[in-house]
Amino acid sequence: MILQALRRVGIAGRTFIDMSCYAIQTGQFEVGHFASGAHAYLAIDGFLKSPDEVIDDATLQNFAKITPQYPGLRAALDPEVLEAWSAALSPVLSQTFGYPQGAWSMIAWHSIVSTPPGDLQPIQCFPHVDGTDPDQFAMMLYLDHTPHGGTAFFQHNSTGLDALTAKTFPRYKAALEADVARTGLPPRRYITDGAPHFTRTYQTPGTFNQAVFYRGNLLHSGVIDNDASLSPDPRKGRYTINAFLRPPPQS
Repeated sequence: MILQALRRVGIAGRTFIDMSCYAIQTGQFEVGHFASGAHAYLAIDGFLKSPDEVIDDATLQNFAKITPQYPGLRAALDPEVLEAWSAALSPVLSQTFGYPQGAWSMIAWHSIVSTPPGDLQPIQCFPHVDGTDPDQFAMMLYLDHTPHGGTAFFQHNSTGLDALTAKTFPRYKAALEADVARTGLPPRRYITDGAPHFTRTYQTPGTFNQAVFYRGNLLHSGVIDNDASLSPDPRKGRYTINAFLRPPPQS
């Protein structure tokens, strides 16, 4: 699908949006599985038709620290982009993940990892989930040319859990607290192989202009090179567009 979508033009103090550089395509996709086939993901190559123009547009965004969990800066995508992306993505998402056809809801941000490893909070040094609802999905669209990687997925060693639900979260939390009481907090570094408390089960390559979709309740983390620079400039740093998506309500 081609969006009629985006370039910013200021006239008399107002901003008008021509959305053509945010046009996407969904034809070049593959469905993969990991963790012995337990978990599926959808990968779409060549997602943006004009990725370099989107990166240029990202330099005009008002980035800010939005949540304490994300180790960097974010700026929300325009609602017009989200509406068009949802229309294009909903059919393939429903088909891939087994939901009825209909419009998926979507929120998304321009995101730049910018926090040096030594400044990370302890919680940022562990794999995380976006929530415990298996019906919430995440998208990562990789738009950087840096040594950093894609997204890694993990299994917690002492519980065997690689996804969390409202039912299993209390058991996971208690076990992780016991792990930390025994070994201490991990060093202030971005997660690599997950040792000693986690085992990495899969890693996306972080291919430029590839979008990857997966359930947000899977334990995961961005693959960040602890020895590489973390520029806040979208043209130089680990810039992604990330989103949360939900399938249409089921009657």
